[in-house]
Amino acid sequence: MKYFTKEVKIALTAIVALVLLFIGINFLKGVNVFESTNTYYVKFKNVNGLCVSNPVYANGYPVGIVRAINYDYQRGEHVMVTVELDDDMRVPKQTTAELESELMGGVKMMLILGPNPADNLAPRDTIIGGLHHGTMDKVGAMVPAVEKMLPKLDSILASVNILLADPALTHTLHNAEAITADLKQTSARLNQLMQNEVPSTLTHLNRTAANAEQFTDQLARVDVEQTIENVNHTLQGVQQLTSHLNGVASGLDAKMKSTDNTLGLFLNDTSVYDRLNATLGHADSLMIDLKAHPKRYVHFSVFGKKDK
Repeated sequence: MKYFTKEVKIALTAIVALVLLFIGINFLKGVNVFESTNTYYVKFKNVNGLCVSNPVYANGYPVGIVRAINYDYQRGEHVMVTVELDDDMRVPKQTTAELESELMGGVKMMLILGPNPADNLAPRDTIIGGLHHGTMDKVGAMVPAVEKMLPKLDSILASVNILLADPALTHTLHNAEAITADLKQTSARLNQLMQNEVPSTLTHLNRTAANAEQFTDQLARVDVEQTIENVNHTLQGVQQLTSHLNGVASGLDAKMKSTDNTLGLFLNDTSVYDRLNATLGHADSLMIDLKAHPKRYVHFSVFGKKDK
């Protein structure tokens, strides 16, 4: 126990503290010092804000971290990024890496795995990297077009303001409100009609259909041949009656034209007309004289004295 002097204890405590500090720093960086990893190199032309200890994802799952970023000072064309991936991670050939910007300003590396999982890269091999053209890049590409559209949008907004300030629009809205109220009343009346009138109408229609069906059944039971035969007999009787009436009319016409009867003489003898005409003339003269000299024909006295 004489070896554990105060100086040794202080040294051991410092060493343990340094180890814990190293483990804690790596833990905060996302590095697990107790797990084995494989190192790969990714070549970029632009790291676009990538930092050490940024996570590396494959299919959306974190499989490693960025350990170092080194610039190619000799050629000045590429930036070599050292990444450490989990020991169980297999990187197929033709795998590429993309840097994707996050909404909060960070950058993450996405591995686009190759098509053949059986043919893998060896540790410390180089992967080609590039930038991911995501939504933010597309928005940036749309900025010039949006800037060109701003003057048109200003003119459109000015036209909209003029339209909104027009009293005709307010009047139109009031008319639309009135039309909406009328439509609401019409809808209520239509609902009432559907609830009250339509069922009763359907009931009447059903009764009418039942009566029509009953009438059709009765009509089907009618002896059509017998009915037609009766109609034919009736038509024959009507035809005979017509022939008889024609005969009577012919006989009456012949008697009216003949002079051997009183009616024929009255209709065909002109002397009867002349005598009748003369009689009417005498009656007319008598009426005229009666109006002119009524005392010749009528004698009237209150005291019974005759007028001379």
